Amino acid sequence: MIYKIQINTKRMSLKDKIKNDPKLKKIVHRMLIPKGEATPRFWVKLLVNPFLHKRGKGSKIRYRTRIDVLPFNRFELGQNSTIEDFCTINNGVGDVLIGENTLIGMSNVIIGPVTIGNDVIMAQNIVVSALNHEYRDVTMPIHAQKILTAPIIIEDDCWIAANAVITAGVTIGKHSVVAANAVVTKDIPPYSVAVGNPAKVIKKYDFDLKDWVRV
Repeated sequence: MIYKIQINTKRMSLKDKIKNDPKLKKIVHRMLIPKGEATPRFWVKLLVNPFLHKRGKGSKIRYRTRIDVLPFNRFELGQNSTIEDFCTINNGVGDVLIGENTLIGMSNVIIGPVTIGNDVIMAQNIVVSALNHEYRDVTMPIHAQKILTAPIIIEDDCWIAANAVITAGVTIGKHSVVAANAVVTKDIPPYSVAVGNPAKVIKKYDFDLKDWVRV
């Protein structure tokens, strides 16, 4: 047990050392990803990721999916969950954690840090991005300014309909529905239905009445 703890401590200190040393971080980053790209090198996909990232029993990632996952952040896919064709999953700036019995529909884009719960249905062409670009310094190109992140959480048993956009920092509460083409810029409470751009809650479940009630 002591031996394992020592190994974990060394691993954490090495990771922290890389993150805190800009030159070393740049070298390691270039080793993992070609310049100007987001997709990890083939050897990372083949020899590193399978041993670091967790895949639950019965989970599926379809062949025509772009999995841009790197070893320095977490990627987890729970039991019996599926990522359909033409999706892009990117953990380059934050963890991507997907629960059990969850469906990530075709052509979804998920950029971490994102946590998706159990029994979630995500339809087609959804963008879930916890990343933003700083833009306020007008003397610098936007791409040269720093990247900002704010975690997105989609709780258990939600349904996100086609073409929805979930923006950085948003939490969608348990058993909520986000309608097609909605743009979610603020938190959605549990047991709610949200529609529109920006998305607004139009229904909530009333546990006393045992019915969905317009608000």
